[in-house]
Amino acid sequence: MLSTIKIVLVETTHPGNIGAVARAMKNMKMHNLWLVAPKIFPSADATSRASGADDVLAGATVCATLQEAIADCQVVIGASARGRTISWPEMTPRECAEKVLINEPGNKVAIVFGRENSGLKNHELDLCHFLLRIPCNSEYSSLNIAAAVQVVCYELFVASGLAAQEQIVVGDKGEDPLATATQMESFYTHLAEALTDIGFMHPAKSKSIMRRLRRIYNRVQMDTKELDILRGILRMSQGHKRNNDV
Repeated sequence: MLSTIKIVLVETTHPGNIGAVARAMKNMKMHNLWLVAPKIFPSADATSRASGADDVLAGATVCATLQEAIADCQVVIGASARGRTISWPEMTPRECAEKVLINEPGNKVAIVFGRENSGLKNHELDLCHFLLRIPCNSEYSSLNIAAAVQVVCYELFVASGLAAQEQIVVGDKGEDPLATATQMESFYTHLAEALTDIGFMHPAKSKSIMRRLRRIYNRVQMDTKELDILRGILRMSQGHKRNNDV
C-alpha cells in the first residue's frame, strides 16, 4: 500500500539530510525515494546518517527534473512551510494520509519536499495538486527536512494500518484512472496553444493566466476520459478558428 507513494526531494544541498530522510522513511516501512538534482549523492555522509537504511539509499532514483520524478504520478502534493501569493488547496499530513490511503487508495502519489533553505519554487508548486503544511509553533515553524518527512511518513504508516483493518480493496472499480502528471503537462501545453490560437491569451499575460488555470484543473483532478474530452474540445476550437481565418 505504501509502495505507490514516492518521497521526492528537490535539489537537496546536504547529503546528510538525504540519509536522515532515508532513515525516517524506513522507520515507517517506506522505501520509494526520488532525488531531483541533489548537490552531492551518493555520499558517505548520507550513508552514515541513514543508520542502517542503506537499502533505501541504494534504491533511490536520481533524476534531473521534478517533471521526470512525478511523470507517472496521479496525485502530486508539495510540502511548504510558507504561504504563497496564489493559494493552493492545503492539507495537513493527517489529511494527506487519509486522502491517499483511505479515501482514494490505488493512485500513484508523489509527496515533494523542496530545498532546505528555500523550499519549493512557484513553478514547481504549479505541478502540484495540493500544498501540505505541517501545523507547528507559529513562533518557530522551521522544520528540518528529515523531521518533516518523518511526520508525513508517520501519518502515512498509521493510515495504512487503518486501511488494512477496514479491508479497503484497491482495485478496478470500473472508473477511468486519474490523469498522470505527464498527461496533464501535455494538456496544459495544448491548452496554452489553443487559447493563443483563438486570441484569448497573449504572451504578456500567459504566465499568470496559465497559473490560475492550472489551479482550477489541478483542483478537479481529472481522469483520463475527462482529459480526452477537453482535448477534443480544444482541437475543435482550433480547427474552427483556422477555418474562419481561411
